[in-house]
Amino acid sequence: MTTSTTRTASAAPLVRWFISSATLNVPQAAGPVAFALVALALTGDTSGGAAMILAMTLAQVIGAIPIVRAGRRLPPTTFLRLLVIFRTIALGSIALFAYYEASFIWLVAFSALAGAVNGAAFGNLRAVLNELAPAAKLPRALGIAATLNEVTFVLAPVAASGLGTVSPVFAILAIAALGVIPALLVPTVTATPTDDVHQPDASVISPAILLWLTCAAAGGATVAALEIGAVALALHFGYAPALAILFTVPLCLASVAGGIWVSVRNRMASRRAVLVLLTIMACGAILAALQLSMGVTVLGAVLIGAVLAPLGTYYSLVLDSLAPPRKRPEVFALLRTANATGVIIASAVMTAVSLSTALVVVSCLMVTVVVIVGISSRTAGA
Repeated sequence: MTTSTTRTASAAPLVRWFISSATLNVPQAAGPVAFALVALALTGDTSGGAAMILAMTLAQVIGAIPIVRAGRRLPPTTFLRLLVIFRTIALGSIALFAYYEASFIWLVAFSALAGAVNGAAFGNLRAVLNELAPAAKLPRALGIAATLNEVTFVLAPVAASGLGTVSPVFAILAIAALGVIPALLVPTVTATPTDDVHQPDASVISPAILLWLTCAAAGGATVAALEIGAVALALHFGYAPALAILFTVPLCLASVAGGIWVSVRNRMASRRAVLVLLTIMACGAILAALQLSMGVTVLGAVLIGAVLAPLGTYYSLVLDSLAPPRKRPEVFALLRTANATGVIIASAVMTAVSLSTALVVVSCLMVTVVVIVGISSRTAGA
């Protein structure tokens, strides 16, 4: 076997993992559009789609840790496949109920079932990566995954919108079909950690872990506020609602660029660099909150998007080092849950107050996080 053939063979499992990582997020990325179209077809109002997404997100937050713990005795790939298949069945059931025009409460209930396994699935998938990539290559792998994730969140809603114009039910089925890909492609690994045998009951929540989970939640809230409020921002500046993409697309493109930068750099950021990145995100949030002009607000979105992948990669790497090895899936599930919690916070604030006030709130949240990380870094002597 030639050297090139050997390298291709060794890279194949990692490529399969990248595809699995990108497609795992398809239901969450395409869900808001697809569910809104289904709700519109059944009830004449898109608000039902928001209820389905809320049910999916809340269930993810509630179910992440209990579900991970329920599958602790199974190999991570086996449990991941079971979770993805369960989610696919739940999504297929939503399509079936929509086709037969069942009571809308059933669609909301099965959205919750589909979402309940998302955090646990992500936790196990991220744990699998540790068995496929050496520690020296983890930053690059996570950067590539972050880039593909942004591509998914850009393309999936577009695809859902196009398919939904043909048939909302068909859009849900397509989402289910793409979302099952991880069950088919994820490489089989057997994780056998042995370096925590003397601390089998170590907690997954320590002050250090909680710090970075809080940062992830604040970042999730900041991004969600911009994405959810994009239409309102477009209207504020006198543009048509469809031009909300003037905010979301630059954010996503900047995030893709950030992921590429992380992949090329292939190094874990220092604590000081992370503080700078968090400060940049806080500045972006402040610029968006000021709403001085269209250009300034777009610049804020770009600043936020540019640091998403570097920060997300750092959170994943630092939590990897802080988590008890046998409980890494739980900690990675908590990371996904923290992001979802940020989305819930932003949604709740924007429901209760105006967009301008909500943007100020998330800006204050980011500034608070910067201060906390700065103080903890000084205390740690970083």
